[in-house]
Amino acid sequence: MTCELLRQHFTRLQQAFAKNPMPSAAERSDWLEQLRQALIKQQDAIAAAISQDFGHRSADETRMVELLPSVLGIAHARRNLKRWMRPQRRWPSLLFQPSCAKVYYQPVGVVGIVVPWNSPVFLSIGPLTSALAAGNRVMLKMSEHAPATAKLMQQLVQSIFPQDLVSVVLGDAQLGKAFTQLPFDHLLFTGSTAVGKKVMRAAAENLTPVTLELGGKSPTIVDESANLADAAERIAFAKLLNAGQFCVAPDYILLPKQCLNEFIVQLRLVLQRFQPTLADNPDCTWIINQQHQQRLRALVEDAQIKGAKLTSLHAEQAHERNMPLLVLTEVTDCMRVMQEEVFGPVLPIMVYEDFYDAVAYVQQRPRPLALYFFSHNKERQQHILAQTHAGGTCINEALLHVAQPDLPFGGIGSSGIGSYHGREGFLTFSHAKAVLTKSRINPMRLIYPPYGGRFQRIIEWLFLRR
Repeated sequence: MTCELLRQHFTRLQQAFAKNPMPSAAERSDWLEQLRQALIKQQDAIAAAISQDFGHRSADETRMVELLPSVLGIAHARRNLKRWMRPQRRWPSLLFQPSCAKVYYQPVGVVGIVVPWNSPVFLSIGPLTSALAAGNRVMLKMSEHAPATAKLMQQLVQSIFPQDLVSVVLGDAQLGKAFTQLPFDHLLFTGSTAVGKKVMRAAAENLTPVTLELGGKSPTIVDESANLADAAERIAFAKLLNAGQFCVAPDYILLPKQCLNEFIVQLRLVLQRFQPTLADNPDCTWIINQQHQQRLRALVEDAQIKGAKLTSLHAEQAHERNMPLLVLTEVTDCMRVMQEEVFGPVLPIMVYEDFYDAVAYVQQRPRPLALYFFSHNKERQQHILAQTHAGGTCINEALLHVAQPDLPFGGIGSSGIGSYHGREGFLTFSHAKAVLTKSRINPMRLIYPPYGGRFQRIIEWLFLRR
């Protein structure tokens, strides 16, 4: 697609929104139901396209991490749509009676969504669901690094929606740059922090509000009260899913020093159940491309050169893009693996002697997209929630908070701005318009000029006296 054609698509969406700036609940519900049915109908084709883009990804994994949360999110939005749309009653001050105050939620207009390659269906359908529930027109820019899925999503959307309602555009990074420069009424970007800064600068030229879902290093803290076997199982599942290529995958672990050896033993036992072999294993997702695989290898090599100890939890590697889970111990902050988001099946483990030192380590670093804490100590659980900042937090679990349709998904600080999913997604793509309605009776005329009258002095005495 050319930049000129891109602008034409955008203009078409603007014109369509101008003709119907407040779609009814029935219209929005119908849009969402069509989307839900299309995803279910095309689930096999979606799984095949994603597997083609990755080299291999299990169809069952795609159904679990892409389709299931997408369908559940749509159902949740349809179920709550009328309640979300209902104007909210507010209460004017006694001084301004008689009057009625309400907040009306209006669609913002045309929404742009930039979709990453790592979860191309879930991370397009999630924001699309929120934007449509709020009554907007939408343009999606799919990732050029997942071309088969991008093409299929374009065909799927075109089969159910007119292009003046939802438009899917395909193209390289140059087109993506032009996409972010369009004067959207709201722009949502999912990707790296570095690119997110560029997107925000482009949006600022049009004063376009942004929601940025970025990444960062999501820590996992385990304390001595945790069940190590249970923690290892849940962390391994979250790290192996999509070969760790999720922005909310556990990035590194902070573990009591005395628990290190036992935790690695438990990880190995989990791997023997989850992925006893890599060769011809249909459950193992590949690394997306050679470039990303080389980057992960470079992180590991840099850590080893600087003194880290490498432990592979698989005996073999069947294909260079089918990476085993690699555990790095004795890591330090000078290593690239502790400076960059890992985004793959490499798991650095740092040990600590005092729990509060581990918490301080997290506090002193950029705020992550997710934080995971494994502990059965209620006091420490509350300490983590109160003393740390993260886009989302799981206690005795990892990753799964993102799949909850009634929980907001978003970052904080360098891990993002704003959130979506559920009601928060509806609010993100809506304008909360304050409306004050007055009756024919107008006591406010008592404070009109000229100033200094008796009633004005009474008001000042009632509300402003020292």
